[in-house]
Amino acid sequence: MHIRITDDFDLKKISDSGQCFRVKELPGNIFRFICGNHILYLEQTGECEYLADTTPQAWESLWKSYFDLERNYGQIRGAINSEDTYLTEAAECGKGIRILRQDPWEMLVTFIISQRKNIPAIRSAVEILCRRYGQELRSSRETLYAFPSPQALAALSQSQLRDCGLGYRAPYVADAARQAASKELDLQLLTDLPDEALLERLEAVKGVGIKVASCISLFAYGRTGIAPVDTWIRRVIQERYQGRDPFPGYGPAAGILQQYMFYHALFHKKEFTGTP
Repeated sequence: MHIRITDDFDLKKISDSGQCFRVKELPGNIFRFICGNHILYLEQTGECEYLADTTPQAWESLWKSYFDLERNYGQIRGAINSEDTYLTEAAECGKGIRILRQDPWEMLVTFIISQRKNIPAIRSAVEILCRRYGQELRSSRETLYAFPSPQALAALSQSQLRDCGLGYRAPYVADAARQAASKELDLQLLTDLPDEALLERLEAVKGVGIKVASCISLFAYGRTGIAPVDTWIRRVIQERYQGRDPFPGYGPAAGILQQYMFYHALFHKKEFTGTP
């Protein structure tokens, strides 16, 4: 089906933004997205024009929300304080990124795995987990695997998890799987919690600190007022804002602006001191 998207939307930047670890660019500038048991192939065919290999029903019920298409990102960029020259530059660099609304269970596990790993290593570990323990998915183009369920991961030993490249994170993933499988941790019930309560509950999971909890809140629950602070954002705050956190001043757009900053920092590493 043909889709028209007139707001900021860049498939390559979304794929490279560090919020999703299973998006894949295929030959022909086609991007593949997996959400639960659903697969989407999306190709830009012209200015604001896209070809989506899905049904109109699935696009309306799932993918529009997944790509946060009800929100005007151009308007958010336009509201940036003109005196904030770094954020203005970062927003222009990251124009086209959108905050994806992803599965909470997948985000919990992948961001536990993400600690002290670079993006390629995270992608590799997640893909091994899916291939070994996820449900088989078939599309018209390929055979894929869904992200493993809590029950599937809870049945594994820590040794099996380490063999997927999880290292010291294996016991954290094992504990999260046990809690989610038993419903001791019901991720769907967290949807209605206010931001602070959501962060607090997520931080109660072993291996989840404020940065990981903030990523889960932003990328799974759509809490765009929460701006995760990782190594790169910390460097931005120290070197571009003299140690003053700029995000509280941007309210519900803070998490979106954080993504612009993260993307810009990721592709301009040499601008920061102490970076090889």
